[in-house]
Amino acid sequence: MTIIRKGFIDHSDSLGATARFGRGDTQWLTAGNGIVHCEMFPLRETAAPNPLELFQIWLNLPAASKFVDPYFSMLWREDVPTVSVRDANALTTSVLVVADKLGEVSAPPPPPNSWAARPDADLAIWSIAMPAGAQWTLPAAKPGSNRTLYLFRGNQLRVGSQDVRGKVGIRLRPDVAMPLVAGMDDVELLLLQGRPIGEPVVAHGPFVMNTRAEIQQAIADYQRTQFGGWPWSSDGPVHAAGETRFARHAGGREERLGK
Repeated sequence: MTIIRKGFIDHSDSLGATARFGRGDTQWLTAGNGIVHCEMFPLRETAAPNPLELFQIWLNLPAASKFVDPYFSMLWREDVPTVSVRDANALTTSVLVVADKLGEVSAPPPPPNSWAARPDADLAIWSIAMPAGAQWTLPAAKPGSNRTLYLFRGNQLRVGSQDVRGKVGIRLRPDVAMPLVAGMDDVELLLLQGRPIGEPVVAHGPFVMNTRAEIQQAIADYQRTQFGGWPWSSDGPVHAAGETRFARHAGGREERLGK
């Protein structure tokens, strides 16, 4: 998953799909039995900086799904909901619900073969913004899930009874609702949560499998097939500077959005 907070990315892949996305959009790509993809950072502004800020999150697949067909999907910012909660001091916490749901508000559906598509995976990805002094209680998750809250903007946060400072990741007990209080500055947080797959993990370069033999097979498969080959004239295709957000899928379906 690539969640773009600022700037744009131009995507191209070996299936023939291509896209430009940014400023709140999320790309969700399931690698499955193999895909080669390229991410370029277009310089759309000629008289101003072109900042880029993103989260890129790798979600493992269980062994049963390691060889599914690759799947490319876009979660456009217009379709990703934000939940706003006002506290007793009229300060509003905003939660961008990229995966799972918060209360009655649900994120767009994940790719069909993702671990996130399983109801028992308890997988959630939320981006949380709290103004200085704001209070909000993170609701409990299912017992047995892993849950980490990353403080990536702002310098102070109270988590339950503990004060946390600096850019840190905070492991939380999942089945307990956790009161959060922002410090003297605005804070932003990323919540990553999910039930462990519970299988061995062997990684080498971009390949993540369950055994060393499977890694060797993945490398051999790539050397033999190039995962479909590269259909583009350049190793790093970039769209025209004036191009707006769009996605052209491998089957020819096209989505076009505004700037």
